[in-house]
Amino acid sequence: MATLEVKGLRKVYPGFTLQDISFSVEPGTVMGLIGRNGAGKTTTLKALLNLIRTDGGEIRYFGLPLQAHEQEIKQRIGYACGAVDYYPRRKIADLLAVTRRFYPQWDDALCSRYLRAFSIDPEKTPRELSEGMRVKLNLVPALSHHAELLLLDEPTSGLDPVSRAELLDVFAFLREQGVAILYSTHITSDLEKCADAITYLHQGSLRASAPMAEFLAAQAAAGFGATLEEIMVNREKEDLHETFGA
Repeated sequence: MATLEVKGLRKVYPGFTLQDISFSVEPGTVMGLIGRNGAGKTTTLKALLNLIRTDGGEIRYFGLPLQAHEQEIKQRIGYACGAVDYYPRRKIADLLAVTRRFYPQWDDALCSRYLRAFSIDPEKTPRELSEGMRVKLNLVPALSHHAELLLLDEPTSGLDPVSRAELLDVFAFLREQGVAILYSTHITSDLEKCADAITYLHQGSLRASAPMAEFLAAQAAAGFGATLEEIMVNREKEDLHETFGA
């Protein structure tokens, strides 16, 4: 059974439509979600969290429809995006103490383990941390209640190369434990190191969703390049050339 299954997802805004987005994330796998700014990645993630009212399609977690089982599902998933920017003057320990009340499966020992692994002092406040450290802090709650699926929006943004490598090691460990990860990022080189599959959005539409090796092979055969960055640049350039007749 897929950890996450999305079928025909649709959301209409004035001037932008997310349409017919379908993909699935299996247990113990990392799915990279890519696309340039405005492609629909954030809209997709908001829909997956039921933060926006969709105009069509189906979202299921663990075989359960999101709309009918939202509370149960959200106990089993974790979400993190960028750096912590809320309550910057409160102690980190206090922020985590509040967060833990929402999760019956919260594990204090696991939380402390990640704080140590990320070198975060819980007696400090978020404003005392660097941008990269605040990114790591935002991941701690998502990792501390034994989530079966992580939804991550630019989780390595602002991190130095060493910190990014450490975080990718965490993702590899979680994958071995059967945790599924949907990972949206512009740092495509990170995805090449950890992703098992790729979902590529373009102007609100699904361009491709496939296992990483299959995706890379198909794009290389079509002449778009050998890396995710080359593929995205060349595919987007092709669309620009078609638009302007270059």
